[in-house]
Amino acid sequence: MRTKPSIWNRLFIGLVFLFLYAPIFVLIVFSFNASNSRSIWAGFSLHWYVELFQDQQILDALYTTLAVSLLAALIATVAGTFSAIGFYNMRRRWRTPLMTINNIPMVNADIVTGVSLCLFFVAAFGLWEQAASWLNDTLGTALPERLYLGFGTMLIAHIMFNIPYVILSVMPKLRQMDKNLVDAAQDLGCTWMQAFWKVVVPEIKPGIVNGLLIAFTMSVDDFVISYFTAGSSTANLAMRIYAMTKKRISPEVNAVSTLLFVAVLTLLIIINVREARQEKAEARRASL
Repeated sequence: MRTKPSIWNRLFIGLVFLFLYAPIFVLIVFSFNASNSRSIWAGFSLHWYVELFQDQQILDALYTTLAVSLLAALIATVAGTFSAIGFYNMRRRWRTPLMTINNIPMVNADIVTGVSLCLFFVAAFGLWEQAASWLNDTLGTALPERLYLGFGTMLIAHIMFNIPYVILSVMPKLRQMDKNLVDAAQDLGCTWMQAFWKVVVPEIKPGIVNGLLIAFTMSVDDFVISYFTAGSSTANLAMRIYAMTKKRISPEVNAVSTLLFVAVLTLLIIINVREARQEKAEARRASL
C-alpha cells in the first residue's frame, strides 16, 4: 500500500522547484516589461521581442543555431542508427567495451570535450597546411593552405557529441525487436536491404525519432563545446547571448532566453509524451 507524502515532503519538493525555476520565471516576466529596468515593472509590452527580431546579429546567430542543430541531428541520427545496429550484431565481449567508450562523451565534462576538439582541429589544420603547401609546390594545385575554426568545425563537434545519444535511443528498440523478423522477411523473398527498410526501420522508428529530437535539443542548448570550436567568425544563439551579457544587459537577452527556454521545453515535452505513449503501447501489447 502506497503512503501519501507528508506535508513536509511536499513543502521540501515545492521549495526545490521554486529554487530551480524562480529565476527563469523572473526572466520570462521581465522579458515583457515595458522599460529596460531589470527590477521595476513598468507595464506589459512586446517591445523587446520586436527589438529582438530586428537585431541582425541575433537573427544570424539564430540561423546558425538552427542550421547546425538540424544538420548535426540528421547526420548524427543516421550515423548513430547504423552504429547501434552494428553494436547490436556484435558479440557481447566486443559490444560491452565499445558501448562503455560510447558513453564517455556523455559523462565527460563539456569543457574537456570542447578543449580537446579545439586542440584536435588546430593540430589537423597544421597538418593540412603542410600537406597543401607540398601539393601546391609539387603538383601546381591551388589548394587553400590555411583553414580556420568556423561553421564546419562546430558542425563536426555537434555531430560527435550527438551520436552517443542516438545510439542509446536506438539500442533498446533493437533489443526489443524479434531477431527472427529479418530472417522471415528474407525467406519470403526480401533482399537484405528490403528487409532492413521494411522490417528493421519500422520496428526501431520510435528510437530513431527520439534520438533525433534529443540530438536537436542538445545542439540547440550547447554553449561550451560550441565556444571552443566555432572560432571568431561564427556564433550560435547561446554564444551570442553570452556576448550580450558581457556588456550592459539588454532586456533583449530576456526575450531571446525566453524563446530558447520555450523551444527546448517544447521538445522535451514531445520526447516525454512519445516515450510515455510507447510504454503504454508496449504494456498493452504485453497484456494481450
